[in-house]
Amino acid sequence: MRYMMSYDLMETMRNTNQWLGATALSMASNPALAAIPNPALSWMAAWGEVTERSYQRMVTKPDWGIYTQTCADGRDHVVEIDTVVERPFGDLIHFRVAGRAEQPRKVLLVAPMSGHYATLLRSTVKSLIENCEVYVTDWHNARDIPVSAGKFDIEDYTLYLVDFMREMGPDTHVIAVCQPAPLTLAATAYLAEQDPEAQPCSLTLIGGPVDPDATPTDVTDFGRRVTMGQLEETMIQRVGFKYKGVGRKVYPGLLQLSSFMSMNGERHSKAFMDQIQRVSRGEASDHDAHNRFYDEYLAVMDMTAEFYLSTVERVFKGGEIARNEFIVAGHKVDIGKITNVAVKTVEGANDDISAPGQCIAALDLCTGLPEAKKASHVEPGAGHYGIFAGRSWRDNIRPLVIEFMNANARKTKTPAAKRAKANA
Repeated sequence: MRYMMSYDLMETMRNTNQWLGATALSMASNPALAAIPNPALSWMAAWGEVTERSYQRMVTKPDWGIYTQTCADGRDHVVEIDTVVERPFGDLIHFRVAGRAEQPRKVLLVAPMSGHYATLLRSTVKSLIENCEVYVTDWHNARDIPVSAGKFDIEDYTLYLVDFMREMGPDTHVIAVCQPAPLTLAATAYLAEQDPEAQPCSLTLIGGPVDPDATPTDVTDFGRRVTMGQLEETMIQRVGFKYKGVGRKVYPGLLQLSSFMSMNGERHSKAFMDQIQRVSRGEASDHDAHNRFYDEYLAVMDMTAEFYLSTVERVFKGGEIARNEFIVAGHKVDIGKITNVAVKTVEGANDDISAPGQCIAALDLCTGLPEAKKASHVEPGAGHYGIFAGRSWRDNIRPLVIEFMNANARKTKTPAAKRAKANA
């Protein structure tokens, strides 16, 4: 599997299916056939439309789609996305609301690098931008990064987070969603030892595998069953000539997507069949519920091979974070060194990816943190997605997180107060 041929074969299959969909749509929509009252033609056109869109989305990075924000003055303000820090494997971006006063909470939202783009957190960003200055880690697709840019494993990922936190300053509130939770905890501990003045005010970990063995799931069981040799042989491929990262070893997004889909194959098959029927009856729209979900779900990105393999080996198999034995750039990180960064964990009672118990383990690792600065919440009835983007997040979890931020904000002067003092 570790060959360009395997990578290009998957891309060829995707491209062919996209072409077949487009061809079926064009043929069945030909005006010359419009006079034939055959329902098979409308069904064929619908199949072609759904198929073409689905396979096209697999190689398209979704847009954030956040253009305006209604502020307290009742006006819609333009939202501009500024790149604050630009790096080969990921940028730090800021959602700046033009013409709005700086908000009291500065939030760093750490997006997962687990197959989907940071836009997976679109609804999370929308809910926070209302009264926060929101910054997001926007990870790049590994297939578009030249081999000359070097490697990128979990240590590099952690150091990226360290640099992003330093850039934003000590008045920052960090929220890590899913996969980056353990590495964000390690990055905070790294700062506690190496650069205490740059530590954030608070750290909220949402549904992340800090201790994967605390509550086993199908994901952790898979990590235990397979050997690293099997993973490298079956999951790793080299990027083909079509992309800038030609020759780079990656865990391909298309391969990840096939795994995602197989976990709930029957449900996905039904969803697409139902959508084809809706399109054939003229009941579907460009932004209906099906398209909104699958435009994001099908848009996958490649991960560097070293990041994927080191995550499995060191976080899941070795449990280095859970055992407080994680090493970054030759330095052994001690999570117990976190003493003044408030830490909160959020879990979903029905989360089958990062089950309750895996994330709250972070609090036990923070041995140097007073109990008054620790908090946890388990959301009843919530699954994995719901705890950061669904109704549970909007109605229950987000208010708790905002309250946690307010309670642990450091008493620092705002830029306006600093300017007033300088002009005095």
